[in-house]
Amino acid sequence: MGKWTIPSALILLCLLSLLSDQGRKLQANAKEGAVDPPKVEDNIGAVPHGLQTDSDVVKRESDSISSRSLRNNAEKFEFQAEVSRLMDIIINSLYSNKDIFLRELISNASDALDKIRFLSLTDKEVLGEGDTSKLEIQIKLDKEKKMLSLRDRGIGMTKEDLIKNLGTIAKSGTSAFVEKMQSTGDLNLIGQFGVGFYSVYLVADYVEVISKHNDDKQYVWESKADGAFAISEDTWNEPLGRGTEIRLHLRDEAQEYLEESKLKELVKKYSEFINFPIYIWASKEVDVEVPADEDESSDEESSDRTSSEEGEDEADKSEDEDTEKKKTVKETTYEWERLNDVKAIWLRSPKDVTNEEYVKFYHSLTKDFSDEKPMAWSHFTAEGDVEFKAVLFVPPKAPHNLYQSYYNSNKSNLKLYVRRVFISDEFDELLPKFLSFLMGLVDSDTLPLNVSREMLQAHSSLKTIKKKLVRKALDMIRRIADEDPDEFSGKDEKDVEKSGDEDEKKGQYTKFWNEYGKSIKLGIIEDATNRNRLAKLLRFESTKSDGKLTSLDQYISRMKSGQKDIFYITGISKEQLEKSPFLERLKKKNYEVIFFTDPVDEYLMQYLMDYEGKQFQNVSKDGLKIGKDSKSRELKDSFKELTKWWKGTLKTEDVDEVKISNRLDNTPCVVVTSKFGWSANMERLMQAQTLTDASKQAYMRGKRILEINPRHPIIKELRERVVKDPEDEGVKQTAQLIYQTALMESGFILSDPKDFASGIYSSVKSSLNISPDATIEEEDDVEETETEPETKAGKDGADAESSGLKDEL
Repeated sequence: MGKWTIPSALILLCLLSLLSDQGRKLQANAKEGAVDPPKVEDNIGAVPHGLQTDSDVVKRESDSISSRSLRNNAEKFEFQAEVSRLMDIIINSLYSNKDIFLRELISNASDALDKIRFLSLTDKEVLGEGDTSKLEIQIKLDKEKKMLSLRDRGIGMTKEDLIKNLGTIAKSGTSAFVEKMQSTGDLNLIGQFGVGFYSVYLVADYVEVISKHNDDKQYVWESKADGAFAISEDTWNEPLGRGTEIRLHLRDEAQEYLEESKLKELVKKYSEFINFPIYIWASKEVDVEVPADEDESSDEESSDRTSSEEGEDEADKSEDEDTEKKKTVKETTYEWERLNDVKAIWLRSPKDVTNEEYVKFYHSLTKDFSDEKPMAWSHFTAEGDVEFKAVLFVPPKAPHNLYQSYYNSNKSNLKLYVRRVFISDEFDELLPKFLSFLMGLVDSDTLPLNVSREMLQAHSSLKTIKKKLVRKALDMIRRIADEDPDEFSGKDEKDVEKSGDEDEKKGQYTKFWNEYGKSIKLGIIEDATNRNRLAKLLRFESTKSDGKLTSLDQYISRMKSGQKDIFYITGISKEQLEKSPFLERLKKKNYEVIFFTDPVDEYLMQYLMDYEGKQFQNVSKDGLKIGKDSKSRELKDSFKELTKWWKGTLKTEDVDEVKISNRLDNTPCVVVTSKFGWSANMERLMQAQTLTDASKQAYMRGKRILEINPRHPIIKELRERVVKDPEDEGVKQTAQLIYQTALMESGFILSDPKDFASGIYSSVKSSLNISPDATIEEEDDVEETETEPETKAGKDGADAESSGLKDEL
């Protein structure tokens, strides 16, 4: 047995040595094979800036996407409450037009590109080199992963920007949009409120935002719209260089957005006039010649020839044919296809731009994709010392916050370009505040590229640009009126036909006035230079307008012969003013009176003193002249004793004068104010001011004048009573009550309502023959008893009855 031990051990050692060598060879071969790992594609579509991705990245992305969960090593955040509320509305919305998400993403990408291009005006290095410097938008889809991505090479976002802009701090428009959405149910306006990004959750249940800013590392923002989001440093995706890529992992019901044709249609519809190129990674089938398969060649050769006929010549011929045999096959290739190649509208001649193109450009410019067209537009080129091109639009509806903080806001709706380069949309010096509702853009060839707010304010060209813009804007608004058939009362039918499509233009200026009439009035207050031109645009109702709006020119055309003043009255409503005692004599004599019912009208008429040589006269103020009355002198003399006595009786009421009225017909008396003081309506408005100072109002309050109607029986009887006994307390109380009644009817607020009520009750007692000394019957005193607490049984019975009632309901 011992003899076999040593040889067996030697054999075993030899076998182990062989196995070890074999293992080292296998390991070496494995290492050699791992030197060059396989790529998905070496060069996608042979495009210089195609994206390259290795197999490890593909695996990591697949794992992440399949799990659809936030990465474990990411920093987690909670959405700010308003953002969560907004996202809940969007996610649970039944809104059918989900297409809007793409236009919002493209619009945001365009804004980011605008920002980096503006920075590059003063620092070329911010653009980088190579593909990074190309300012463009790229759209790519992946049907297998159900993923749609959109990439821009804009300014990008830092980590702080991602947190601020996409999650924790709601923009000011978030609340406003939520309120608008809940009241109208229309998501289409989301872009106007600065929260368009969240529309991605109409179609996606998981979103990744990869972004690289020049001042920070590359980060990934991700969210499933479940109330939280996560941000982590991006170490696995391809470096962007600069910009943002948004990846949408689409819901099952949103797979239509993985079709190229659908995406092309949406870009054409919504984003045709974006100022940067938009590309899509498009598939294309081409015919390619390839060598025929070997099996097919051998089959053809065997069928075409027999072994008996085969010779050396035939063999040579067969070899030549083999080398030439090829077939054509369809091959799918990919390349970047540009979707928006339309030249900027403002650079084209207005004659070459159709109405449909203007409407599409307006929707793209304003992010208002409703079905309504702008009311009007003006496209023009200014030449001379200052050269610029501009397109102005009148939106169909006024912004919801147009007059909120009117004098404190610096918002402008004009985009400023300098030599086709976007500069700013926050510069408010190009148009006055009263025209801030206009939308559009200005492209100047005169202003410097490295422009700033301070430079613009001091630039000599600014005043010229502003002056021309205002003139063109007012011409555009006037054209709305000129082309409206409702404005052509008294004109020939031929003139109406020249105005354009009557059905489309009908009622347009009334619609404009209802939306922006207050702006025209503010313009009259603020712009003395254009006051007369703006006055031509004023519209109002009057005693002769039959419920329609009329103009000052139309009023003047209807003025009576010899009428020198334009009569108007201010108040709360037309219905109230129609019953005003101030109009009695004017209506009887067929004078037209304008109704001003907007609070701003009181301020307006302090600046609009005359029009076309005609003075304005408030019929509720002193100084009204209505023809000549030959008996006025006699009447004054006959009522002189009454007016003097009445003024003395009202000395505590701060009445400046009592006199005969020329404006009354059926009313015994009214109270008017001095010509340059506040009217009753203005006094009411000022008292309603939150921070008003009552002590200072006395200086502006107009002097009150009591005007009496000498033909009224109450006034005649009062005169006779005064002549008999001027010290009669009953007559004095009656005179006081008449004055207080006139004060109320004239629109004033009583300083002592209790005193007025007591006078009324005394008058009622007298009419009912009740003694002034009659007392009120005393109430019997009844001791109050404490109510006992409800017993448990009684409470249970009441609960049972309540429950039974609910069941019946």
